[in-house]
Amino acid sequence: MSFFMKSSSRSVHEERRWSAELPTTQSDLCMSLTVWRKSLVMSCNGFTVINSDGNVVYRVETYIGQRPKELVLMDGVGNSILTMRRNKNLRLLDTWFIYGGEIGAHCISTKRSEKQPIFYVKKCINILHNNPNVLAYVYRGRSSDEKYVYMIEGSYSHRSCKVVNEAKKVVAEIKRKDAIIGGVSFGVEVFMLIVEAGFDPGLAMALVLLLDQMFS
Repeated sequence: MSFFMKSSSRSVHEERRWSAELPTTQSDLCMSLTVWRKSLVMSCNGFTVINSDGNVVYRVETYIGQRPKELVLMDGVGNSILTMRRNKNLRLLDTWFIYGGEIGAHCISTKRSEKQPIFYVKKCINILHNNPNVLAYVYRGRSSDEKYVYMIEGSYSHRSCKVVNEAKKVVAEIKRKDAIIGGVSFGVEVFMLIVEAGFDPGLAMALVLLLDQMFS
């Protein structure tokens, strides 16, 4: 694994933030992360995300064979950062809620209202949309009643996607890692996540996870 543990930017912020737009004084440089579509746990599928120092900064683990209804993005030591839960009320559309931290099972059966989602992500159905390049929309809160705050466009299968804000500014980008080292190509299992200054890298990685669920 060591041959792709280096990338070209600084490390991820260790503190957790629930706002997607970070103050520029706290995040003033573009960030480049290497995403490996593999869990470090033998019995699980998942993702491992590595920073420029070769450290694991994010990881995701799901049991092999599952089509998960919930995904938990953890930091490198296993603390829950964001939880993504599939919206089971809209069976025809692939939609997800994003919550800060971890959501226990009690939130489903009792006081779920105590934990409100911070974002709502809806897969775009191309036949219903004029722009076939749009993959998904991101809304604040738990519905799409208001205008989206982020739009994801491109092709996840080709690992070529951009997350743009309402002003059409790119805030995060997925790119293929095309280098070949020792005769081994990275393919689509290892790719780059470029996070622009001021955007939360945790949310950027959460959107990668949802794209993987929607388009893999």
